Amino acid sequence: MEKLKTEFPKDFLWGGAVAANQVEGAWNIDGKKADLSDIFPNGAHMPADRKIIEGKYYPNHEAIDFYHHYEADLDYFQEMGFKCFRTSINWSRIFPDGDETEPNEAGLKFYDDLIDAIIARDMAPVITISHYETPLNLVDKYGSWRNRKLIDYFVHFCETIFKRYGDRVKYWMTFNEINNMRRMPATAGGIFFEAGENELEVMYQTTHHMFVAHSLAIKVGRELMPDAKIGCMMSLSNVYPNTCNPNDVFETLELRRASLFYSDVMIRGKYPSYINRIWEKANVQVTFEPGDEEIISTYLSDYLGFSYYRTTTHVFGEPFAGHTGGDQGTPNPYIGTTPWGWQIDPVGFRYTFNELYDRYQIPLFCVENGLGQFDEVTEDGKIHDDYRSSYLIQHVAAMKEAIKDGVDIMGYTWWGPIDLVSVGTGEMSKRYGFVYVDKDNEGNGSLKRIKKDSLETYKNIIATNGTTLDDLVAKLND
Repeated sequence: MEKLKTEFPKDFLWGGAVAANQVEGAWNIDGKKADLSDIFPNGAHMPADRKIIEGKYYPNHEAIDFYHHYEADLDYFQEMGFKCFRTSINWSRIFPDGDETEPNEAGLKFYDDLIDAIIARDMAPVITISHYETPLNLVDKYGSWRNRKLIDYFVHFCETIFKRYGDRVKYWMTFNEINNMRRMPATAGGIFFEAGENELEVMYQTTHHMFVAHSLAIKVGRELMPDAKIGCMMSLSNVYPNTCNPNDVFETLELRRASLFYSDVMIRGKYPSYINRIWEKANVQVTFEPGDEEIISTYLSDYLGFSYYRTTTHVFGEPFAGHTGGDQGTPNPYIGTTPWGWQIDPVGFRYTFNELYDRYQIPLFCVENGLGQFDEVTEDGKIHDDYRSSYLIQHVAAMKEAIKDGVDIMGYTWWGPIDLVSVGTGEMSKRYGFVYVDKDNEGNGSLKRIKKDSLETYKNIIATNGTTLDDLVAKLND
């Protein structure tokens, strides 16, 4: 029997996480063409334009211009002591239309340079292969992931980047927050429904194609990179029953299953039995090709990456609703709330780690956790963000408790370590970073970077591998 673990592992992957589409900008240079993220002028919570309108402001088109500033930005992460840095490889930079045979060399070269710069700063690259960045041509020409042809295009993309970067990248994830197909199908899968469609059937058929693509990517990855770790990635902010009314409790179970269905398939390797009743109720028929189930059952995820930002509560009969932060139900009166209505729940973080490890018994990697808040540059030219330091300390302390509970946690990457464009709202004012970027919601600003006070807090936690957390928590409680 293993002994009680009381500290973070020595090789724990402390770091930060971004998405290419939320930081890089340079949306149409060096051969890149439009991807899904480029057509949402007001974020994923609002409708897409489908076609880019000349002269209209799209926040992602410049973002924070990480494309031209990454060296200096990575220096901040090195200063904090990051052990890893998570980003995505924008599919449309490598295959601008998505269906080409030959890749765009300029795009490949950019990520060569970026990955080398990450490694030069003693950070391990953690790469998301598809982070809401499906090439727009694949959406317009094929209907995106509702079309099975995208499996081959995605696997070709994976093979290309595995061959190019596999000697330097150990940690990979296929689809960012794939279970957001049930909340935001346009963003997660490029699915825009047509009149009269059975939307749930389209969503589940699309999901099936993505499951097959995920497993085939693992197959190719293991052939080309036998030492690599390839995980799945879910949005798993949690939900509680609003009361102990059995109806609240059971319907909350059903709501949670709607997300865990995705990880059940990608980790356990088969469709769970409970999905049959869901499909029957919704008159859903999903087409499986011969060999699909064998592929899914053979090539399983090495770890579970997930995002956690908040919890909510569910009342029986309440519609299942949610967005980028997870499911959204009835507010919990026992915990605080951000200006965007995201409730702050460190205990829920520990609860979620235990829930997931009890269910799957594979390594867990929290690849997104963070606090979006308004920040003010004071007269001294600084940002005094005690609220962000408090959130960080409380959540990392809760993660440490989960380790004591026996959960195998491989790393933690804060979302996002530098201010970026909010995927949900398209705002810059919803700031997550330890580094401030001078840019507003209308695109005005110098792009100047400024360190926030919270940078020193995370730097301390990493430098001590979390051994100072008790003292930090005690100071918060004084």
